[in-house]
Amino acid sequence: MNDQAATISHAKDTLVDLAIRFGPRLLAAVVILIVGVIVSNWVSRWVTQFLGYRELEPPVRVLLARIAWAFCFGVFALMALQNLGVELLPLLAGLGVVGAGVALATQGVLSNIVAGLTIIFSKPFRVGEYVVPNRKVVGEILHNYGRIRQVEVSIGVAYESDLGVVIDLIRGVLRANPRVLQDPPPVVQPTQFGDSSISIAVKPWVAVQDQVQATGEIYAAVLVALRARGVVIPPPQREVRLIGQPA
Repeated sequence: MNDQAATISHAKDTLVDLAIRFGPRLLAAVVILIVGVIVSNWVSRWVTQFLGYRELEPPVRVLLARIAWAFCFGVFALMALQNLGVELLPLLAGLGVVGAGVALATQGVLSNIVAGLTIIFSKPFRVGEYVVPNRKVVGEILHNYGRIRQVEVSIGVAYESDLGVVIDLIRGVLRANPRVLQDPPPVVQPTQFGDSSISIAVKPWVAVQDQVQATGEIYAAVLVALRARGVVIPPPQREVRLIGQPA
């Protein structure tokens, strides 16, 4: 019985000692966070009003306002942690190492930026969307293709073909396709001597959303045009000889 009373008394003394040592710091940290929320909300409203006079899309204004809120609150959060005696340098270094290991391997067309600090991508001919949190985007290398994309088509013709005629036929097909852009001009040129054919690279520019449709249309139209002029597209060939048999 005396042991239990001693244990309870020791626990009370420990709690009182912790409250005396860390209570004021904890209370000050809570006050700092409350002030941080108030100030961050005020900064966010001010940024929203300021951006309201600029020609920006509403999702962009919301994103910038939330970034301002997060930055302002982050400053107060760091102050609160420092007040509690937390070493910030190792913490920030650890966060940097974790963030450096994030790789973004999602490709698609940017369709919207929502209030939750996420970027939504959609892909042609695929159902659904890809939601990518901004924490996986900030600090990463992003490749922005813009609004147009260069289609890459490769066509093989027989070595006996007149390359000038073949290239003119292909250029005519590209001019007749409404999806193909004439500026920048398409690239049509021989690129490789294959085993049974000469490879012709066809690289026209199209809008991003027309990339898949344009590729199929170009292949079909070029095939029709070459057949109409008698240009041979040889299939892959391989000669097999048996050892001991005459050639």
